[in-house]
Amino acid sequence: MYRPITFLLSLLLVTNNTFCQVEKKYSNLAVEAQKLYQDKDYLNAALKYSALFSSNPNEIQPNDRINAACSWAKVNEPDSAFKQLISLSQNETFHYFSTLNLHPDLKNLQVDKRWDEVINRIKQNRRKTAPGLNYSIVEILDTVYYNDQRFRWEINEIEKKYGWGSDEMKTLIRNTLLYDSLSQVIISGILNKYGWLGTDDIGIEGNATLFLVIQHANIKTQVEYLPMMRDAVNKGNARAASLALLEDRVALRQGGKQIYGSQISRDDKTGKYYVMPLEDPDNVDKRRQQVGLGPIKDYVSEWGIIWDVEEYKKFLRELDNK
Repeated sequence: MYRPITFLLSLLLVTNNTFCQVEKKYSNLAVEAQKLYQDKDYLNAALKYSALFSSNPNEIQPNDRINAACSWAKVNEPDSAFKQLISLSQNETFHYFSTLNLHPDLKNLQVDKRWDEVINRIKQNRRKTAPGLNYSIVEILDTVYYNDQRFRWEINEIEKKYGWGSDEMKTLIRNTLLYDSLSQVIISGILNKYGWLGTDDIGIEGNATLFLVIQHANIKTQVEYLPMMRDAVNKGNARAASLALLEDRVALRQGGKQIYGSQISRDDKTGKYYVMPLEDPDNVDKRRQQVGLGPIKDYVSEWGIIWDVEEYKKFLRELDNK
């Protein structure tokens, strides 16, 4: 009489094992596809993404769709690229059309009439799945977010192509600072009138825009709105991880040391990146964990920095002596 239960348990085990195998296959293919894309082997990346999507259609991640579209765009296959973007736009939970508008690998698709159709579909999805947002403010923040990020997305490409000290880079930085000033005026007006609005009011991207503009503002503005952001974190209207970045930047600009190790600088002579002066390096990961930031060694690796706390303390002593 226990046979049906035994059979059911066996079936669940087999099913779970099958799901695990499928998920593992998807994960492995995703890593391979992303590496090919990062290595600029775009055709093989596109083909690998196709195999990835066939392996488990129910697990497809938006970022994989975007990378696949980028890969097809880079090998001048717009139909295949739009196939991915249209599929992405059919995912009602994906609202981040600004990511597509900003992505340099998708620029050549923006002259195609299908581009506006994709972007408008994603905007409609947001209104459908998040009808309670204050769209009079959200649409302003959409533009501010785009202007905050548009030139920053080009920095790596301009540096590789023309060099850090080139006229092209100087123009890029000048344009970035100009739009930062304009955005600062807009965001100050919103904050002064409404306070630090949460995701329930302006969505995830809109909420992030408030932080980004203040993070890129002058020190006077940062100091003015830092208490407001601290209060917003306590109320659940801002992320503790974002506040940590602002705390670090303000501390450094006021002549102190950062707390969370989020601020990276570049040596003009060597071109190498380094972690700016940091308080109590031995316990930085404990502090980072408390605000939802990952280990510092993973964070700084994005700039080619190998984290060694003893070497860093030695570097700090040398910096202090200078």
